[in-house]
Amino acid sequence: MPARSRKPPYRFLLVVSLILALLHLYVGLRLLPDMPVAAWGKGLGVAWLALSWVLLPTTILSRFVKRQSLADALGWAGSLMMGVFSTLLVLTVLRDVFLGLGALVLPGAVESRSAVWSAAAVPLLTVLISLLGFFNARRRARVVDVDIPLPGLPAALQGFTIAQISDIHVGPTIKHDYLDAIVDAVNDLQADLVAVTGDVVDGSVEHLAPHTAPLARLSARHGTYFVTGNHEYYSGEAAWSEEFQRLGLNVLKNRHVVLEHDGASLVLAGVTDYSAHQFVPEERSDPAAALAGAPTDAGTRVLLAHQPRSAPAAAAAGFDLQLSGHTHGGQFWPWNHFVRLQQPYTAGLHRLGDLWVYTSRGTGYWGPPKRFGAPSEITRLRLVAV
Repeated sequence: MPARSRKPPYRFLLVVSLILALLHLYVGLRLLPDMPVAAWGKGLGVAWLALSWVLLPTTILSRFVKRQSLADALGWAGSLMMGVFSTLLVLTVLRDVFLGLGALVLPGAVESRSAVWSAAAVPLLTVLISLLGFFNARRRARVVDVDIPLPGLPAALQGFTIAQISDIHVGPTIKHDYLDAIVDAVNDLQADLVAVTGDVVDGSVEHLAPHTAPLARLSARHGTYFVTGNHEYYSGEAAWSEEFQRLGLNVLKNRHVVLEHDGASLVLAGVTDYSAHQFVPEERSDPAAALAGAPTDAGTRVLLAHQPRSAPAAAAAGFDLQLSGHTHGGQFWPWNHFVRLQQPYTAGLHRLGDLWVYTSRGTGYWGPPKRFGAPSEITRLRLVAV
C-alpha cells in the first residue's frame, strides 16, 4: 500500500473515473427510462448514480489521507458503494441478456411489461443482496470443521487439530473489535496449533498496530504460525513480519519447524506469498526450500501457503497437506465463478496427487463489506488416519 505522504496517482484516478462514468451512464440509460416511478423518482436515481460515481474512487484516495479518521470514513464510503454498484451493474447486464433473449421469442407487449418489472426488480434485488452481504461480512466468521484423511498417520497424531484463519484484512473497515471476536473464537477451539495464512492487514504498522494487537492473545498447544500474503507486501511486509513476531506469531518464510506431539513428529513449513519475489526478489516462494532438512520419518508434513497456486510445487516437494486462503471463495456472487481463472481452487478441500489442499474462504473480507454466497470461516482441521 502506498505511503500516505505520497501524492495520489491523478492520471490513474482520471482513467478510473472515466471508466466508472461510462458504467454508471450505462446503468442509468438501461434502467431509469423503464422504471415505473414518477419523474422525481427518476431524478433520485440520477442523483444516486452521481453520488456513487463520486464516492467509488475514495477507496483509492483514502490511502493518501494523513488523518486516520478521515481516511477510514472515505474507505467506508467507497467500499460500501463499491459493493452496491458491483451488484447493480451485474444485475443490469443480466437484465439486458434476459430482455434480449425475450425479444426473440416474446411479442412486443409482453416484452414491454418485462422491461418495466425487471427495471424495478434490479435495484430492489441490489438492495436485498447488499444488505444480506453486509450482515454476512460483519458478523463473526463461523467455525467450519474439516477432517483431513492421511494414510499412515501415526496414532499419536490422530485427531491433531489446526485452527486456520486467513484474509482478515484489518484496515479501513475492520478494526480491533472485529479481530478480537475472531481471536476469542479461535481460542475457544483449544487447537493444537493456529495457522494464519496471510493477508492479515491492509495498511501500515504505524496506523494499524493498535488494531492487530488482539493477535497476541492467540493460544494453542504448539503456538501460532504465520505466512505472508500479497497484501502484507502491499503494506510493508518487513515491518509487519517484525510486528507479528513481536505479537508472538512465528513467521515462517521458506522454512519449517518440527513439532513433537505425544511421541510423534509433525513438520510444519511455511512459504512466502506466491508473488513475493515481485516485491522482494530474495523472498521467492519455495516449498522445496521450506522442507529442506526436515526429518524423513515425520508423521506428516504440512505447508502453509497463502495462495492455492503453490500446490503443484508443494506436491512435488513431498507435502501431505497445504493450507491456503487468498481467494475469499469469491467473496460475493458472481465473482466466485471467476476465481478459477487465476487459482486452481476456489474453496474447500481438494486433492492433487498425494497432496491435500484446503483453501479457506477467509475470515474477514477485502474491499466491500459484503459476502454473498461465500461465507467467511474460522477453520478447524482435524488430522485423521485412513
